[in-house]
Amino acid sequence: MRNPVITLLTDFGLRDPYVGSMKGVILRINPWCTLVDITHQVTPHDLKEGAFTLANAFSTFPQGTIHIAVVDPGVGSPRKPILLVTPRYFFIGPDNGIFTFVVKREKVKKAVALTNSKYFLPQVSTTFHGRDIFAPVAAHLSLGVKPKAFGHVMDSWTEFLVPEPDKKEGRLIGEVFHIDTFGNLTSNIDGRQLFQFSKRHPFMVRIGKRTIQGLRKGYWEGKKNEPIALIGSGGFLEISLREGNAQRLLKVGRGDRVLVQICK
Repeated sequence: MRNPVITLLTDFGLRDPYVGSMKGVILRINPWCTLVDITHQVTPHDLKEGAFTLANAFSTFPQGTIHIAVVDPGVGSPRKPILLVTPRYFFIGPDNGIFTFVVKREKVKKAVALTNSKYFLPQVSTTFHGRDIFAPVAAHLSLGVKPKAFGHVMDSWTEFLVPEPDKKEGRLIGEVFHIDTFGNLTSNIDGRQLFQFSKRHPFMVRIGKRTIQGLRKGYWEGKKNEPIALIGSGGFLEISLREGNAQRLLKVGRGDRVLVQICK
């Protein structure tokens, strides 16, 4: 690849040497690549948060980018390390569901179980596959090694269950699926589902003990201490608070109900 880009997304944080160690391994194999951090602040062990974060970032990168994603509570267990090849990107990480949202947006051309230790570090620990397997595989891939060289082709991979909004008694019922640093509450109701349900009729959004009338175009339309609903940058219905934290104000968390109802 020419000027390859490799991204890293983990729950490692920045206090410990884990991220730096992965970068060191990659650069030792391919010092010409470009390394980009998507984030290392995924809540520890939170697969769903990691998967959602990756899905909202991967497509902004150039075609051919290699994405490493490591949120891996089962490191050292029988779960497989994998490489997914799509028409535009490569994804490397544990086969534990971290790529659940990616494969809903990208067609998988090939899935490879990483079994060829020729492309691992000489000593593979049971607790740090990010450094010992995923980083060196990504570096070798960036140098032009073909995906099939890393192991054998798989017919399936792990995905976790993604809750879908439910239509019931004239209401669209979803839930809070992600909460970002600002306290914005992202639901599992995407814009297409919302507009198909409302059919251009006025509607209200209920969350916690609050009812919100209709949508706003952006945060700037909100008033202080007054939650608003809008379609966020990821395309999902979002509840936000201008210059504030909607999660703290509404006292809701991930999994809590978000209800959309047509105004009568």
